[in-house]
Amino acid sequence: MKILFAIQGTGNGHISRAREIVPLLQQYGELDLLISGTEAEVSLPQALKYRLHGASFVFGKKGGIDKWATYKLMDLRQLWRDMRHIPLKQYDLIVNDFEPVTAWACKLQKVQSVSLSHQCSFISPKTPRPDKWNFAELLLKYYSPTDYHIGFHFDRYDDFIHTPVIRSEIRALEPQNKGHYSVYLPAYDDKTLVRYLKQIDVPWQVFSKRATSTYTEGNVTVSRVNNEGFNTSMANCEGLLTGGGFEGPAEALFLQKKVLMIPMTDQYEQQCNALAASKLGVPVIKEIDDNFVPELKKWVAGSERVKVDFPDETAAIVEGMVKKYAR
Repeated sequence: MKILFAIQGTGNGHISRAREIVPLLQQYGELDLLISGTEAEVSLPQALKYRLHGASFVFGKKGGIDKWATYKLMDLRQLWRDMRHIPLKQYDLIVNDFEPVTAWACKLQKVQSVSLSHQCSFISPKTPRPDKWNFAELLLKYYSPTDYHIGFHFDRYDDFIHTPVIRSEIRALEPQNKGHYSVYLPAYDDKTLVRYLKQIDVPWQVFSKRATSTYTEGNVTVSRVNNEGFNTSMANCEGLLTGGGFEGPAEALFLQKKVLMIPMTDQYEQQCNALAASKLGVPVIKEIDDNFVPELKKWVAGSERVKVDFPDETAAIVEGMVKKYAR
């Protein structure tokens, strides 16, 4: 059996989850890997068959998307060429984690594909989102359309939605509390974060997309994002201050850490994730502004932890997918 696994390369969550799924897929046949996108700091240990430009948004420095940088990064002509020329009919199963090139190429070439992603959970109207409709619903629906869906979210909102994939390397950790707080807020400049975090007298370990080297200012240490360093920091932290992503908060909750989320200001999916997390009891701050330090102090002083049940079902999910959807 030949399998193609197409993975979104914007942010680190998709590739982090793929590190768990790839070895499982390899048990069922010859596996080719494809990544499109330009905004990830983590990588796969396995070799890629295809590395495409894709369609990514660029993280800004003030809590949102850098729209101008995103526009400049777009190459619609290359996107169209890749959609037309990537050979898909050779595969018995095409698995897609919110990757647009192969999703639309499948439509053009009349080949079926299956989503294995967090984003496809939004196909269900039962998945939490703000009451007011947002045009970004169309983006979630049409950015990476597939024929079948297997979703992941903080809770089982529908019959095709499962709890998060928690990587084996995270499940194997023995969490401790060494008193520091881990920070991953890629939409904020590290200098901005340091300015605020220095005002609260606890150790902070910030993982930055933009830092070129590790440096320390007072009680704040800033490092470049890397998988091993971040995992170690999170395993030993008191709590995680993060954006409105999915994998990072899910893993921190699994490790029974305090979590505080600040979703990106103009990223609808992150707003939805934060709303879903808040329904579990996770505190959410809308943005970093003049009220940020008092709210952060309140969170640091608290001891509340959200209890979750994220069983290890990934192998069974992949097995069921292969049996049901492979040609």
